[in-house]
Amino acid sequence: MAENDAKPTLPKKSGPYISSVTSHGMNLVIRGIVLFFIGVFLALVLNLLQIQRNVTLFPPDVITSIFSSAWWVPPCCGTASAVIGLLYPCMDRHLGEPHKFKREWSSVMRCVAVFVGINHASAKVDFANNIQLSLTLAALSIGLWWTFDRSRSGFGLGVGIAFLATLVSQLLVYNGVYQYTSPDFLYVRSWLPCIFFAGGITMGNIGRQLAMYECKVIAEKSHED
Repeated sequence: MAENDAKPTLPKKSGPYISSVTSHGMNLVIRGIVLFFIGVFLALVLNLLQIQRNVTLFPPDVITSIFSSAWWVPPCCGTASAVIGLLYPCMDRHLGEPHKFKREWSSVMRCVAVFVGINHASAKVDFANNIQLSLTLAALSIGLWWTFDRSRSGFGLGVGIAFLATLVSQLLVYNGVYQYTSPDFLYVRSWLPCIFFAGGITMGNIGRQLAMYECKVIAEKSHED
């Protein structure tokens, strides 16, 4: 009896802890892959709209995909979508402000539809000048944030994403990778930051919704323990 009492006892929570870490890492990878393919799909569809209206022009030798888009555009957009979609819920946890506004898939799908509509408007709707178009798209983009997000972190990340993406676009156009017809904001169109802002908000909402599954799994495991 004394020998049995002397044996060290192993912590019972080591197993579930390792399992939760493994589950978190796996869910992170799965979410990243899903976000990547969503970004690739949206890039193909939205870039097709821009090319059909001759808003963006690629050199003939790089138009290789079946959707008449440069081969590097979908992977880059997919990677950016994965980073943005993972960054939004991470920022929410870091700031201690969990996003609880309209957390259902129907709202996310409406957000995607509005984002596609904003991009479609930039290519299809004719305005008197670029200033009117830019102001209209800016109002629509902020309206998208107010309707489907309303978080300070979402707005701040959206502005940061718009700034960085516009800067990268300026550099790509400057180096002759592609070009915009009738540029009015240095080398790009003045409404481009609005599209990037709306895209950041949209992918952030998708990423937040996907992250809810992981939270539910952790909550269920905690309840079982």
